[in-house]
Amino acid sequence: MNIFRLAGDMTHLMSILVLLLKIYATKSCSVGFFDEFVDIFSSEIGISLKTQELYALVFLTRYLDLFTDFISVYNTVMKLVFIGSSLAIVWCMRMHRTVKRSYDRPLDTFRHYFLVAACFLLALLVHEKFTFQEIFWAFSIYLEAVAILPQLVLLQRSGNVDNLAGQYVFFLGAYRALYILNWIYRYFTEQHFSRWIACLSGLVQTALYADFFYYYFISWKNNSKLQLPA
Repeated sequence: MNIFRLAGDMTHLMSILVLLLKIYATKSCSVGFFDEFVDIFSSEIGISLKTQELYALVFLTRYLDLFTDFISVYNTVMKLVFIGSSLAIVWCMRMHRTVKRSYDRPLDTFRHYFLVAACFLLALLVHEKFTFQEIFWAFSIYLEAVAILPQLVLLQRSGNVDNLAGQYVFFLGAYRALYILNWIYRYFTEQHFSRWIACLSGLVQTALYADFFYYYFISWKNNSKLQLPA
């Protein structure tokens, strides 16, 4: 494992921890507060359940080899962490009595099932090997490239982004950017590097974050609240 892969994994893990911290600390997946006296929730913008469902599907289909192919303890632990945390987030947003009431369902209207269908069709057409496991691996790569779209659309509809939500999206984008460096490193150091599907999908995924990164940098530079053009 090279330093870029490790840094990418840790950044990805950091994004999940930030999101779990947001949900745990506020008992909410949205900016705002729950007023127990008037029994209403006041919020501005939140986390997209549809993006979280897509990520859960990504990890479940990518790690089908979890119990058949052992690579290392580190690899196995990370797979379990990503699967478990993604399912836990979806469960909280769907089932937790307080958290689910803060979910911005009227704003989170992106039709993510179209992404699932399109990515599965692409995986059937473009893959490295026509096997059950490899097709679902390709599907997970394609789906991860676009899984952030519902979240970006949700943030843009409000324009105002709270600190933890902004950091969550930033770390997700940084993780994929570090993985691009990992692939470049592997291309020059490995004789038979063949993960071109992951490389091209990673470039697409990173490009989707470009606009967010720009406004995130402006916010950091001016020490101001992160705002996206509505």
